[in-house]
This record gives sequence, C-alpha cells and structure tokens, in this order.
Amino acid sequence: MNSISTTGTASSFLLTFSSTSSSSSSSNFSKSQIYPSSSSSSRFTCRNQLNPREDLPFILHDTLQTSGIDITHAKDAREGFCSQIKRLSKIERQVSIAINASADLAKTALLIAAEDDALVSHSSVPLPVKSFLERLDTLSMGFVSHYSLNLRSASPELFLDGLEKYLYGYKGFRRAPATDLPESRDLYLHSVLTHRSGSAVMLSLIYSEILKMLRMWGLLNYDVEIYCPRDEVHFPKGYLKQKSKLSDQPYILTQQSLLVEILRSLKEVFWPFRYDPGRSLFLRAACAAKCISGPNTAEET
Repeated sequence: MNSISTTGTASSFLLTFSSTSSSSSSSNFSKSQIYPSSSSSSRFTCRNQLNPREDLPFILHDTLQTSGIDITHAKDAREGFCSQIKRLSKIERQVSIAINASADLAKTALLIAAEDDALVSHSSVPLPVKSFLERLDTLSMGFVSHYSLNLRSASPELFLDGLEKYLYGYKGFRRAPATDLPESRDLYLHSVLTHRSGSAVMLSLIYSEILKMLRMWGLLNYDVEIYCPRDEVHFPKGYLKQKSKLSDQPYILTQQSLLVEILRSLKEVFWPFRYDPGRSLFLRAACAAKCISGPNTAEET
C-alpha cells in the first residue's frame, strides 16, 4: 500500500510554525518517489521505483484495474497526493513546518486516506476530502468563538493554553489507547476528526492546522513550535519558538518527516506478517516465507 523507506525516529518531534515562506524548488518525496527531472530542477515526475517512466505508473492500481476493479478514485487520490508533494520546495522539505508552505499538509494527509479508502471499500464515491478540510476550518472558528479573552491581546502562554483546553478538553480530542499495534483509524486524519481519537502525529497535525488558520485570520503574530510526544500518554503542546533551544533542532518534525511518519505508521499497521517490534518488516516477511529461522538476531543485508 505505502512504498516508502524510512529511517529511525527520535523519542520526540517538534512541529514548528514560522511566518517565513520559502522559495520554490524541486521535491523528491512521494508515496512512491518523486525525482527531479534531469533536464530541469523545476520539473517533477512522480515515479515508481521499479519503472521510472514519466507517466505516473502505479503498479498496484494497474493490477487491480486489470482484475476488473475500478481504481479511478484511488488513482485520482494518488495523483492529488503527488501534486501536493511536488509543491514542496527543497527548503520546505527540510525545515520545520512553515505557515506559508506550498503544500497543504492536511489535504495531503486526507488524500492518503482517500486512496486507501478507495482501494479497500471500492466505493462508487470518493472520500469527501473537501468536507473534512471544512471540518478543520470549523474547528478553528469554534476556538475563536469559544475563547473568552481577546486573542490578539492574550500572551502566547495564555493563548496556547486556551487552545489546548479547547482541543483536548472542550472538543474532547484524545490520544488513541496504547496497544502493541495501533488501530488504522487512529492514523487517518478523516477518522481522527470523526472519532476525536488519534496518534500523536495526527493530533499534532490538527493542532498545526488550527494555528495555520488563526495566523491567516491575523490572530497569531508570533512563531510557535509544537512538542509532539513519542510516548503513549502525553498530548502535543505548543510553546513560543523563542523559548526553543539549539538542542531541539534534531527533533523538529519537518513537513517531509511528518508525511513519512504517517506513511510509516500505516505501512506498519497493514504489513501482512506477524507483528514483532524487534524485527524489521523485511525480516518478518522472510520469516513468514520460511526463508530464515532461529532466534531474533538476524540482520538484514
């Protein structure tokens, strides 16, 4: 389903909001891969690793279509995903989340869900991405109307504390129950918006989208970072960027690493072989195929 490779993750991430926009450049990240064209750094092609043609070949989709399954909605979602990723400049991929980023992270996350929903449900209608984006807007407007103080005059600490009380208290968003393997619905943005329960990354994304809207409305005029916990208990929390330390830099969640984390988590959930956190996905598949045996000490080569 998700064909990406990821590296190890740190014990916590920080999402950062900045008012600085970045110049446009080429991007090399997608659910398969995005490579810059050899002829121009401003041209992009969404390519499959095994077949680097320039016509967006999707092996899974084409195989399902050959079997008589309608993959129109799934393919549209994938192409929309690639379109969003291609908007990310080289700088934007590597820095913490910027308010004026070229790609819409919420829409990108919903397109991931839309593709998977289409492949699993075979529904005749696509996932209503626009409706869930409107839910995020409504959530943001709800905070403005619910907040009793003047948002423009509130201190950053009071502002962010009010936002967290609204999001986790009044609206009831919560961390998904701790299990060895999370439920897939806790990893899809549309489901988290519906059930109000999700992973730390999904809650961080929702938090970030609210801040984005508040900044667009002129209610936020300072930079905020979001602490995204990697444990099973704590909630994402915002704090003034000026209070961040140099030691925070290795743990800042960039726009690219946010999407990588979403895809990595989904790949882990849907990997069809027995769950074993001590072994990689490759070794679990190899064990299932009886290609290797013995204690869990083997290494990939």
